[in-house]
Amino acid sequence: MTKGYWIGRVDVADLEGYKQYVAANAKPFAAYGAKFLVRGGQFELMEGQARARNVVIEFPSYQAALDCYRSADYQAAMKFRGAPVAVGDILVVEGYDGPQPG
Repeated sequence: MTKGYWIGRVDVADLEGYKQYVAANAKPFAAYGAKFLVRGGQFELMEGQARARNVVIEFPSYQAALDCYRSADYQAAMKFRGAPVAVGDILVVEGYDGPQPG
């Protein structure tokens, strides 16, 4: 089964407000088997446009990643993340299990 991933890029304007989002998303993330691979941290923009915070979250499957995002618990958590607290982009992508370069 192919894993699923959330890729998030966020600019946080209200850190205290954003902490409420982080606390609220813990329940759905645990329920759907989320594992943080990247959570903030240092980065260097090589191409395109950046946001201040980058996150990559791994799920046991692509379907679990979709289900988590669409869950009532995560939708409730999102209410803490919207403007003016933060703006961002989230992608849900399917992992790749095929051949790798040489």
